[in-house]
Amino acid sequence: MERVNSTLLTEFILTGILYPLRLRTFLFVFFLLIYILTQLGNLLIVITVWVDPQLHARPMYIYLGVLSIIDMGISTIIVPRLIMNFILGIKPISFGGCVAQLYFYHFLGSTQCFLYTLMAYDRYLAICQPLRYPVLMNAKLSTLLVAGAWVAGSIHGALQATLTFRLPYCGPNQVDYFFCDIPAVLRLACADTTVNELVTFVDIGVVVASCFSLILLSYIQIIQAILRIRTADGRHRAFSTCGAHVTVVTVYYVPCAFIYLRPETNSPLDGAAALFPTAITPFLNPLIYTLRNQEVKLALKRMIGVLGTKSKV
Repeated sequence: MERVNSTLLTEFILTGILYPLRLRTFLFVFFLLIYILTQLGNLLIVITVWVDPQLHARPMYIYLGVLSIIDMGISTIIVPRLIMNFILGIKPISFGGCVAQLYFYHFLGSTQCFLYTLMAYDRYLAICQPLRYPVLMNAKLSTLLVAGAWVAGSIHGALQATLTFRLPYCGPNQVDYFFCDIPAVLRLACADTTVNELVTFVDIGVVVASCFSLILLSYIQIIQAILRIRTADGRHRAFSTCGAHVTVVTVYYVPCAFIYLRPETNSPLDGAAALFPTAITPFLNPLIYTLRNQEVKLALKRMIGVLGTKSKV
């Protein structure tokens, strides 16, 4: 890339998403509601899992509570600045702010990938090896696995942020995206980005492909086990338990693969695809897991019932 000038950048300008001006108010209200409902829905799941003694000791719901915390984090990193663009216009983000946004997005995003894999493995053990499940997967082990996912995600995020911002950025400073992400930021580097693009492709490709492959293998085994269940009610409950996870994984992985695992292009579809893992999936997760999970719904009713009783007293 040709060097524009010798002054290194101190800030970037995020252009946001392309939209007709007449839709500015509608999009502001839409994403504001999405953000508020995302935070409230995921917070409700965290509180429910924490308060209900029947949930917080079970690995499946430990993973669900952690997933809700990650969704709240990803949404908070990305969506508020997107909302600000609709009311305040395009505002610059500092160089350090851009580094932090990229790091935390990839930190939380990769941790979420690892967590989806743990959730699939948990369902595999629960359905395919139900008698050994309490031994193979307990609350202590699941806590250690979650801690490992956080550590691995942090290392992944630090690697991506370090590789991206070790390059000089000397202008222009306009990022054609609604947040600081690797492909969009690398286009502004005034140095050769071939190594970065290769490492990014391999690193993210390994994380996404390995996690998705393990999830796929788990669900092949799960489906085979479910088809061996003799009662229709048993098959229905097993499919219902796994259906929410399959839905969320599909909505999350397909856009990520589209953004990171294809030849470098500057397509307007990238921004639309990125809205799924950053705004839509965190919003949908509480709905999917509460509407399709009878135990979560019963725990919510118990918690509301207890709160109602206390308020009467």
